[in-house]
Amino acid sequence: MAQPSTHPQESDAARRIEALAQQAIILNSIFARAGFEPIAPPILQPADVFLDLVGEDLRARTYVFTDADGEELCLRPDLTIPACRLYLARPPALTPVARYSYDGPVFRFQPGGGDAAHPREFRQAGIESFGASDTAKADAEVVALSVEAVRAAGLRACKLRLGDLGLFTALLDAVEMPERWRARLRHHFWRPEAFRTQLRKLSAPEQSVSPGLPMALIKQLDPQRPADAAALVAAWLEAEHTPLSGTRTLAEITRHLMDVAADLKAAPLPAATAQLLDSYLAIVAPARAAAAQIRAALKRPGVPLGPALDVFGDRLERIAQEGVDIGQAEFSASFGRNLEYYTGLVFEIEAPALGAGINIAGGGRYDGLARAVGSGRDVAAVGSAIHCERLLTAVRGGVR
Repeated sequence: MAQPSTHPQESDAARRIEALAQQAIILNSIFARAGFEPIAPPILQPADVFLDLVGEDLRARTYVFTDADGEELCLRPDLTIPACRLYLARPPALTPVARYSYDGPVFRFQPGGGDAAHPREFRQAGIESFGASDTAKADAEVVALSVEAVRAAGLRACKLRLGDLGLFTALLDAVEMPERWRARLRHHFWRPEAFRTQLRKLSAPEQSVSPGLPMALIKQLDPQRPADAAALVAAWLEAEHTPLSGTRTLAEITRHLMDVAADLKAAPLPAATAQLLDSYLAIVAPARAAAAQIRAALKRPGVPLGPALDVFGDRLERIAQEGVDIGQAEFSASFGRNLEYYTGLVFEIEAPALGAGINIAGGGRYDGLARAVGSGRDVAAVGSAIHCERLLTAVRGGVR
């Protein structure tokens, strides 16, 4: 007959596993009662899908390997993309609207092996909603269910933080600049320092060219004639005896140099526009006061964000109607989470017991993910994931 372990660490680990199992029962029951179908996507996923979509931060922490057949795979670093792939694999005529829940391990590299708050392997429990026609209702339900789930698991004190990529996109669309600059700023939105660096570069393109770039070649490139540009770059590489190396192709090198050439030919981003964007991203306010602060910040330059602000206000009201105390929520204009596929409302739930900046749950709207994964069409989608180990630690009072 097996004897119980007397080693303190083994006993603690066993108790933690049991506590996580009990927590999973609670979380899954909340999601099932709301009508979400349990799914279990494969742990192994095609690496290219993740590396193209998750953003630089998570891309650097994804475990990637090549199998014996030469296929590049990864251990899933999150469950939203696998859920989206499963949705697209099912006949759309049969399931135009789908609501999934899951509870399983994900894997992320952590420098130094990680710690209790940032483990290399941890459980995610979450929900994903695809194809809902009433997007405001779907957003509010996902936020409310996330709050309900962590509270049902025993969390007493938590803070809700909100952001809205739709507002930022509307602001970019409202100010004058080349479309490639909008795409570049959207790409860097998740990294504040990189974003400010881009603003400085666009405000003074001639001063921001990286040392070592072939300026004589760049001045010959015509952004309107990409075929000629590729030939010029290939000829320059050959003349300089510089073979292609690493992972960058001739097309990628040409595209980068063409962007530099186009920036040098364009008028600099006006200082007032750069200041406006920087000022908007500095807005942090109670959620109910956010719209007024945004309107005040944009009133003098006369930037019209009315429709986007109306959508944001409607989301807040819907979330409040679902029973969430919006009066205690905070809005941050620069908040976008660390996954680049989000397109609208985003949110995080933090627990004071874990300290500032460590979230136990979060998610948002990602209407463009299905197209990026390969469907050829956008699908209305919103979801949320809970970091189960962090939630358990917070429920226990923050002891790690």
